[in-house]
Amino acid sequence: MDNFMAARSQMALSLGFHIIFSCIGMVMPFFMAVSHFMYLKTHNPIYRNVTKAWSKGVAIFFATGAVSGTVLSFELGLLWPTFMKHAGPIFGMPFSLEGTAFFIEAIALGFFLYGWGRFNKWFHWFTGVVVGISGLASGILVVAANAWMNSPSGFDLVNGKYTNIDPIKAMFNPAWFSQALHMSVAAFAATGFAVAGVHALMILRKRNVDFHMRSFRIAAIFGVVAAILQPLSGDISAKMVAKQQPAKLAAMEAHFKTEPYSPLIIGGIPDVKKKKVDYALELPGILSFMVYDDFKTPVKGLDQIPLADQPPIAVTHYAFQLMVGLGMAMMALGVIYLIALAKKKSWFTKRWFLKLFIAATPLGFIAVEAGWTVTEVGRQPWIIQGVMRTADAVTPMPGIGYSFYLFTAVYFTLSIAVTFLLYRQIKMVPVLYDNTEPLTH
Repeated sequence: MDNFMAARSQMALSLGFHIIFSCIGMVMPFFMAVSHFMYLKTHNPIYRNVTKAWSKGVAIFFATGAVSGTVLSFELGLLWPTFMKHAGPIFGMPFSLEGTAFFIEAIALGFFLYGWGRFNKWFHWFTGVVVGISGLASGILVVAANAWMNSPSGFDLVNGKYTNIDPIKAMFNPAWFSQALHMSVAAFAATGFAVAGVHALMILRKRNVDFHMRSFRIAAIFGVVAAILQPLSGDISAKMVAKQQPAKLAAMEAHFKTEPYSPLIIGGIPDVKKKKVDYALELPGILSFMVYDDFKTPVKGLDQIPLADQPPIAVTHYAFQLMVGLGMAMMALGVIYLIALAKKKSWFTKRWFLKLFIAATPLGFIAVEAGWTVTEVGRQPWIIQGVMRTADAVTPMPGIGYSFYLFTAVYFTLSIAVTFLLYRQIKMVPVLYDNTEPLTH
């Protein structure tokens, strides 16, 4: 493994782990706030216990997210110094604001965890809401920085020098809203289905059923609503990709030929040499309609993009198809949940219904990983779209391969620790959380 591939692999590994921790850290506080609100309104101690159990999970993921996020911030400078030298002054604002949001989140989480019985009950609840809002803001700000890499703005490039820098314009670049919306909705869908799946497993095993059923319903409704909204955010995001990164869209769809009535390709195996897709279902004109709201307008294909500027087609296409397929599966399960909620409440205790949610536990996070693969691999060979190539930004320092192996071991160890802590939390539900002892707020 050469230094370039080692650096890219290390960033991919770090981002792949961090995105899971950060998604849960962004979303779980909202679950916690809803259950806490239900406790304050109903005085049902089960909701209090759910809140306290979830708050410990939030603390675990906050800590691991902080560690993995700090590693990522150092890696940007250590692995990609040329990139940071030029890009840092331009898109540094969202990173600075993200740090502020992070500290607000940390303070609010401390207040919430240790505020039981010490604060006014509604102020205590509000601190939990602040944890969620600040965590979500952190995620949006980081995604805004990534969106700048996909649609750079807020500067002029004159003779290789960056001038007329406008950090506000850079932060609110053309892709920031669509990318932040899509990522935020994806985080709610992934976390909602993952948490609901864990509680569904406990219900199926008939362990602390009332506790887990109330937890399941809160998490599931978040996941279901997000899954149903996700195609809308995906459509907004895809239109922006078509405008800002036509090469990425062409790779996502394995769209080799620019032609009227551009087809939407479902599945298939791209044959890059023959410039075709085998075993695919083609829907003529649908890609044109999705991009331009017109069935006839040609969508720019890979035949109009220089070979040196084309991203890896197969990886981007497979990742995109996986993301869409899993998103549609979660949306279908969401429709089933809404039917159960409206007309078939008996389904909530049916084994087949619970098994569907158990099977869906990892789907959202697999889709998130696939989506980030599309975002990052689909931008190649650029680290800043159309401005700086990834190969030109990597560090000249030797020995990056050893760093990659070291961080692989660190993240593997961190994953084992998180898994153990979460497993212990679930096992301790009957002892610590599923009780009805009164508590002075």
